[in-house]
Amino acid sequence: MTEASQGKYAIECKHITKAFGNVLANDNIGLHVKNGEILALLGENGSGKTTLMNMLSGIYHPDKGTIYIGGEEVSINSPADAMELGIGMIHQHFKLVDVFSAMDNIVLGTKEKRISSKILREKITQISKSIGLEINPEKKIYDMSVSEKQTVEILKVLYRGAQILILDEPTAVLTPQETDKLFAILRKMKEQGCAIIIITHKLHEVLDISDRVTILRKGQSVETVVTKDTSQKELTELMVGRSVDLEIDRPTTEHQETVLKVVDLTIDKPDGSNAINDISFEIKAGEILGIAGVAGSGQKELCEAIAGLMNVKKGAILYKKENILGKTPEEIIKLGISMSFVPEDRLGMGLVASMGMVDNMLLKSYNNKGFFVDRKPAKKLAEVLVKKLGIVTPSIETPVRLMSGGNVQKVLLGREIESRPNVLITAYPVRGLDINSSYTIYDLLNEQKKKNVAIVFIGEDLDVLLELSDRIMVLCHGEITGIEDAEKTTKERIGLLMTGAAEEGVSAHAG
Repeated sequence: MTEASQGKYAIECKHITKAFGNVLANDNIGLHVKNGEILALLGENGSGKTTLMNMLSGIYHPDKGTIYIGGEEVSINSPADAMELGIGMIHQHFKLVDVFSAMDNIVLGTKEKRISSKILREKITQISKSIGLEINPEKKIYDMSVSEKQTVEILKVLYRGAQILILDEPTAVLTPQETDKLFAILRKMKEQGCAIIIITHKLHEVLDISDRVTILRKGQSVETVVTKDTSQKELTELMVGRSVDLEIDRPTTEHQETVLKVVDLTIDKPDGSNAINDISFEIKAGEILGIAGVAGSGQKELCEAIAGLMNVKKGAILYKKENILGKTPEEIIKLGISMSFVPEDRLGMGLVASMGMVDNMLLKSYNNKGFFVDRKPAKKLAEVLVKKLGIVTPSIETPVRLMSGGNVQKVLLGREIESRPNVLITAYPVRGLDINSSYTIYDLLNEQKKKNVAIVFIGEDLDVLLELSDRIMVLCHGEITGIEDAEKTTKERIGLLMTGAAEEGVSAHAG
């Protein structure tokens, strides 16, 4: 930290206001971050966190208010302006060119004249070592793990001279071990005088990594608290505006009948490599089988294959001893099997973005038996879901693409559950959702469990998987590295299985 910056905030926002049409996204918000400090930014979906950070990173410009960097008033009109001021933002979805190396991505878009690879490599290595990062500058992005890609993103902003770092949901797809490593890097950067803002929904991480927490609610900054003086309960109440029970129920049911049995399943990727390699497991009625794994371990292909949406190379998928492999969703329904699928891609695969709730309800029940379509049952169902799940929408005819992520997910999950399934497959059903919406969805899943539905729950928050699931199946590079009793295993154990580090002595088949 330079002498000139002593006593000044690295970044300070005063009375920041931003509206989109009639929607006031940020309303008179104020926050500040010191050099050598980590500030966590908390808030429900739609509270204005992303809008505020997008103004700091130059994507939006405030309608009103002032931003100060190092005590001086600034105008940030573009990401280039933000970078000139030493602000670097690491988005949840990385902005990297897959076919380029780490080194090429780090230097891409910089204004300096082309320098030799040797000097560039030395400079990147020097920055890496200064904060404890490990990266091979020559490695291609497509060969990297999620945490390696994140490392490249951090190096990208540091290479450009960033002293203020904004991270949006940086641990969403990391293992516990990778999260610990990231936090060690952030602490090292903090020691070196960097100002860091971190957005995360994981409250235990907020308490672990931050010095202070600013809470947004409905576009306003309601409170800033010192982390060591607060708790998960207080933070939740400040976010939501009322008391919230943070316990996730795990109702007990008698797991007797095997509903779904997967035998020797192998699925190929388009390039011919294995997405899923010879896996076997089963799931019983009234059971939640959690599936853990780093991104790209075969979760997507597995759930799409069970739902009849993906070609399989070999194996069998037995529903009560009836092989449903190779059958279309329509043929599966004709067998009397009611299966619901909540895909990872909500608006691309789950719902039609341009349609309202009513027409999206019709998609599940429409059977093409006549020329005229009775929309009344679909309209009634839409109205029931709005009331039951607290879906916020101007109208049940409003296109779902205009809803927030949490409300879109409630529409999709509500529709699938109301079809009274025997098997429910959910892929990342609470990804990016605030704590209130997440707990609503956990309750919905538990309601189905009590009705003896067999539930496959693909998740990325290991704390939730451990609390909600009965068993946890871990995938690594398309293979099962373990199936654990959720009540008896640990987060660290699951993390090791996710990276294949604990494979020895673990059966790849469910007992």
